[in-house]
Amino acid sequence: MNAVRNRLVNKGLHVLGAVSLACSPVGMPGLSTVCRVQLGRKGCPDSEHANGQTDTVRPGKAQAGMTLVDVIMAVAILGIMMGGILGAFRYGFFSLGMVRENQRATQIILEKMETIRLYSWDQINSNGFVPPTFTDYYDPNAVSGSRGATFNGTATVGACPIGTSYATNMRQLTVTLNWTTGDIPRTRSLTTYIAKDGVQNYVY
Repeated sequence: MNAVRNRLVNKGLHVLGAVSLACSPVGMPGLSTVCRVQLGRKGCPDSEHANGQTDTVRPGKAQAGMTLVDVIMAVAILGIMMGGILGAFRYGFFSLGMVRENQRATQIILEKMETIRLYSWDQINSNGFVPPTFTDYYDPNAVSGSRGATFNGTATVGACPIGTSYATNMRQLTVTLNWTTGDIPRTRSLTTYIAKDGVQNYVY
């Protein structure tokens, strides 16, 4: 018993009187059971029938800490995760911008097509009447410097490549747009045919 008492004293526990062992297991180094310390009495009576003051001594729990290596690893993992999240957001906004510019390019081409199809046959065949080049913007109503992408277009009117007898009464119209998204050059083109006896004769 004195050996157990000496171990408790060495662990910083102030013990008075004799020490006895109960039958409850514990993970305390050097002891295999929970020690019930009864002050001023011998033996190990049940706490309900003990005349003296009874207390239960439990070993202190070691406090775990973080080392510098743990902190560095946590910061590195957090940095990789943040880099992936920011990259995903950047790619998403870039893809969204490309889709919007594609839609705007299609709108410009169709607008040019609808304008030319109202020209008369003589106007279409007049040299230089249809502007060969033009420029438009993503947001033409915005102030200068905030209009977004610049679309440089060309409109080409040529002979119809169809090998038929009425090919001389038709022309081929090709509208092409070129612009840049970030550092990526983009292009879009649309080709259609114009007939001599088309909608022009109904308008004029």
